Amino acid sequence: MAALPVNLDMDVLRAFVTGIDLGSFAKAATRLGRSPSAISLQMRKLEDQVGQPLLRRHGRGLALTEPGEMLLGYARRLLDLNDAAVSAVAAPALSGWVRLGLPQDFTETGLPTVLARFARLHPGVRVEAHVERDAVLRGELEAGRLDLALVWDTPGAAGEEGSVAHLPLVWIGPRAEAGLVAPNSLPPPLPRPLPLALFGPPCLFRRAATDALDAAGIPWRVAFSSPGLAGLWAAVAAGLGVTLRTPHGLPPTLRPLDPDDSDLPPLPSLRLRLVRGARGADPAVAHFAELLGETLAETTRRTALLP
Repeated sequence: MAALPVNLDMDVLRAFVTGIDLGSFAKAATRLGRSPSAISLQMRKLEDQVGQPLLRRHGRGLALTEPGEMLLGYARRLLDLNDAAVSAVAAPALSGWVRLGLPQDFTETGLPTVLARFARLHPGVRVEAHVERDAVLRGELEAGRLDLALVWDTPGAAGEEGSVAHLPLVWIGPRAEAGLVAPNSLPPPLPRPLPLALFGPPCLFRRAATDALDAAGIPWRVAFSSPGLAGLWAAVAAGLGVTLRTPHGLPPTLRPLDPDDSDLPPLPSLRLRLVRGARGADPAVAHFAELLGETLAETTRRTALLP
């Protein structure tokens, strides 16, 4: 006699995905309105159903096992299909548009996933993405030309409204072991004045770099300037200078520099916020903001944990 099929519980899958996205099953319990012990029971039930351990201890936290990573992808698709079915049958279809502004750092990490999921859930909504520098995004949001914007807060800024992640600032140089560093690339110790590859002003990252170097008494010069992130990455990989950014989405040709080893000053962290404009309460905008915030919280979680 054939074995009966295993029917995975949507509530259990949602708890599993939410816990991974938030980086904590205690946070998932709060988000889902359940006790931490109830979430723990659900995770044990899910492991019993699939017959595999899904989580393992990693330092003071938890990490996915290989079966857990595999199940996570299926769980997301099942929940998307479930939510799309409920939305189509039980709620009026969303329509209209969402105008999103974001920095270049997130065009390849997070945004494609969000656009694909949102399009499946709400095919009647048009999404316009505007990729600009932080100062431009803030101006467009204030002028009412954007509904949502991902912006960086200056170090030490108060408040947590719309907070997505706190990411470390790091000095970035070429990865010599990749074999892509030009013969004239920066050798240790770094030369003085320190050559920098930066955006032109106004730029929060440029200001953070020059302020940190000035405070440490390290002379510097702008060796390369570019309006685009791809240009900065290429210049640093070629050894024209170092730059300053978060390590999120760093190309494999580059690496964060250890301040102690490279004789560079330590740096603070930056907060990434998702800010809503005048149409922030619009149902399409609100749904997109929720989905984008959850996805970016997961994609930036590992970056935020870097030393």
